Amino acid sequence: MNLRKKLLLRSSLGAPIGITISYCITLLISVFTGDGNYYPVVPALAESLGSEINAVLIQAICSALYGAVWGGLSIIWQFEHWSLLKMTVTHFTIASVTTLPVAYLMQWMPRSVPGMLIYFGIFFAIYFGIWFSQFCTIKKHIEELNRKVRETNASSHC
Repeated sequence: MNLRKKLLLRSSLGAPIGITISYCITLLISVFTGDGNYYPVVPALAESLGSEINAVLIQAICSALYGAVWGGLSIIWQFEHWSLLKMTVTHFTIASVTTLPVAYLMQWMPRSVPGMLIYFGIFFAIYFGIWFSQFCTIKKHIEELNRKVRETNASSHC
């Protein structure tokens, strides 16, 4: 499958995943708020857009676009000719450039410099945590494969 088809496929799969994750987050926020109400969007977003349904529609569209970008962005990890550093910096940069404006527009963060810095710090910590855990998992897998290759080579020389 060529690169463009992979990108379109991953983006088209990412869009509904983005909506699903967004919906699950609203459920979790509503449950943990603990007052028995459902909060489909940040109240300030509904107020600024004139109604809750407008805010829900805009949030669904943004969540779909956001999911599509993240889904398509996963293709970067397929560029075997790139270094891990180049893949990570490129992925992180595009992810950040996508995440922060969406979070700002959807009012998922305080609209202030400190609020944006805190949000970015949380985003970076989560990103780094996921990246590091994946790195460790892949490194362990490679070490296991190398061990098996060494054992196979050692047993074939006997």
